[in-house]
Amino acid sequence: MHGRLTVGLALLRATGFVGLLLLVWNPTSTHRLPASQPPLVLLDGSLSMGARGAHWRDAQDSAKAVARGGVIWRFGAGVSAFDTLPPTDGASRLQPALDVAAARGGPVAVITDGEITDAGSIAPDLLRRPRVVVLPRAPFRDAFVAAVEGPHRIGPDDTLRLNVSYGVAGKGEGGSGKGRATLAVASEGRRLASREVPVPDSGIVSTDLSLPASRFPHPGWSALEVRLDGVADSEPHDDARLFVVEVTAAPAVVVLASPPDWDLRFLARTLADVARAPLRMFVQTDPTARAAWLDATTLAPVPPADIRAAVTRARLVVEGGDPAGFGRFPASGAVLRWSTRGGQDGDWYFELPPVSPLAAALGGIAWDSLPPATALAPLARDSTVMPALTVRLARRGRGRPAVVLLERGPARRVEVAAAGLYRWVFRGGASAEAYRALVAALTDWLLGGASARE
Repeated sequence: MHGRLTVGLALLRATGFVGLLLLVWNPTSTHRLPASQPPLVLLDGSLSMGARGAHWRDAQDSAKAVARGGVIWRFGAGVSAFDTLPPTDGASRLQPALDVAAARGGPVAVITDGEITDAGSIAPDLLRRPRVVVLPRAPFRDAFVAAVEGPHRIGPDDTLRLNVSYGVAGKGEGGSGKGRATLAVASEGRRLASREVPVPDSGIVSTDLSLPASRFPHPGWSALEVRLDGVADSEPHDDARLFVVEVTAAPAVVVLASPPDWDLRFLARTLADVARAPLRMFVQTDPTARAAWLDATTLAPVPPADIRAAVTRARLVVEGGDPAGFGRFPASGAVLRWSTRGGQDGDWYFELPPVSPLAAALGGIAWDSLPPATALAPLARDSTVMPALTVRLARRGRGRPAVVLLERGPARRVEVAAAGLYRWVFRGGASAEAYRALVAALTDWLLGGASARE
């Protein structure tokens, strides 16, 4: 009996040993994967990789060497297949490339100059995985013109005022950025204006440049080159910028403010924006004393003859302020009269616009939510006028016209009797957009009549 038990235990032991061997030996182990796969190489293809002091060719050679016949992707604004074209992407976003690489599996290498746009937002686990090869740009010094801002249309008697931003980046050959340089404006090889400016050690500063329209080579469109001269740097391609401006034969819009106030100031600014045409504004501080007319930009006195000539040539004339002074300068084009003096004070709330040529353009405005007009001037009662907007005092009583349209003879005319509409712009948001829509609708209708006859 004891022997049988011994033999049975031995068989069980032998069976367990054989099972253990089967577990250790796996037939699929004869198809093992290679010890290491060729890595996926992510090559930075942003503009900085091809800029001054960068190592684009070295980066391509390094990518091929690290890949060892594997896959190379370019990353920048997006992820794309490898090619040898110069870098063109305006951003260097690494996270989308790392996300795709994580889904693929295998080792990952990144070759970059270190100027990664989204470095601060990449998940830490994605940053720990890749091998990063940094080829930093060689240090260099670059003086540049960053931006040029100003009006793109001026009249023959206007002065072009440009705001120029310039600065210095980096330090390298050329020494310190401190010193002085010349900021010059030229057109067609002819220098129109220049001034000496200080050069910062680093960063961006701005300055103003002014030049009268009389210095331009000819009326019409001109391309101005604004250049920073007298600074030694490593990259000359960004030392200048082009600015396009048109010198028109005469201002298309003339604004007469007598006296000037907030309503007319905001009207002129919005008109210049929506009409996209040269605008000139003249102001008279005391119409009762027949004070001199001034240029609203320079505050220089303007002879009445010059104003009369500008009004005669203008396509749109705006007369604002005291209605007693309207009509001093006869206009041949469209006229917008905006009475901001002599009205009845109160809270005048606008109603839904009646049927008129402006109804479609003004139909989307929430009139109930707009600030009320602060005063309403009397309008001449005439069967030929067409009300475009009406108001009610404190939302009571009958409606009274606030904006009327007249079309007599060759030119169109609009009369606005409501004052205080500038408060729509101060409130901002939908109210500011409503003001812009009203001015744009009035301008389109007034100039539409002129363009239809031309």
